[in-house]
Amino acid sequence: MKLKLIPIAAAMLFASSTLSMAATELKFAHAAPETDLQQDLAKFFATEVEKRTNGEVTVKIFPQGQLGNDQQMITGVRSGIIDIEMSGLNNFDGLLPEVGGLFLPYIFTSRDHAYKVLDSEVGQGVLTKMEGFGMKGLGFPENGYRNITNSRKPIKTPEDVVGLKIRTNNSAALNEMFAMLKANPQPLPVSELYTALETGVVEAQEHPINITHSFRYDEVQKYLSMTQHSYSMLVMVMNLEKYEELTADQQKIISEVAKEATDFQRKLSIDKEASILADLKERGMEINDDVDKAAFQEAVKSTWNTYIEKFGDGMVKAIQAQQ
Repeated sequence: MKLKLIPIAAAMLFASSTLSMAATELKFAHAAPETDLQQDLAKFFATEVEKRTNGEVTVKIFPQGQLGNDQQMITGVRSGIIDIEMSGLNNFDGLLPEVGGLFLPYIFTSRDHAYKVLDSEVGQGVLTKMEGFGMKGLGFPENGYRNITNSRKPIKTPEDVVGLKIRTNNSAALNEMFAMLKANPQPLPVSELYTALETGVVEAQEHPINITHSFRYDEVQKYLSMTQHSYSMLVMVMNLEKYEELTADQQKIISEVAKEATDFQRKLSIDKEASILADLKERGMEINDDVDKAAFQEAVKSTWNTYIEKFGDGMVKAIQAQQ
């Protein structure tokens, strides 16, 4: 009987070992609602990683800030509590203040210009620097061009922004921009923004249209003005130690799928833009595209000088060289 039990026990031990090897589950967190394009990217990433690793690596998605706000998610990735997170690159200003060159108003002439820069040595250099903070940079999905919404009136010229209580993110360049325009910029976490707009703590905000749409800011904002004052990129990062624990093949799959997911989400952002705008209009927003962008560019151009004085003109020149 013992001779028969030994191979059975060995088979059970092997099966248990195989299952434990297959049990690598990655926690993927982001702050956007499930209706946002960030969730589409996360689902694409999770599906492809599981398929290409034959189930050896799975991805569990935590949307809508379930694991914390942007700064908490970044801290979670650095500590290993969260495996992967996706948020605006501006949230890394404290670690890499020089990335502020990528948020300067009107520095990108088009989406293609932004993609070219982010996928070049400039962007890859930023991703590599993430390793110094315990993170593996995986890519730059799109948030999109930032536009102003408010509850007062359409924004057409810089004068229309004067005195506007506007929520801003933690980008130094954007806060300086709105201060120059004589607005009243007030940095707030995105998780607090809807309530702040609803209660009048702020009367305006500036986000790409997909965020305005998915967070339902149209319910508390009347006007959307297509200022397109800054291109906003997301960044995907993974806990570096967790990445290095994976096999070489698994690492390759993670990196390849991250790139494909980025490309997929960027295309989706472009393809859905018209329908998002149409839906916002149907929900009751008044949308105006007759913005004097030249006047805005002239009014805020000194933000570039502020950045260059602190960090030099290397990044600015590298961005402009790829127009």
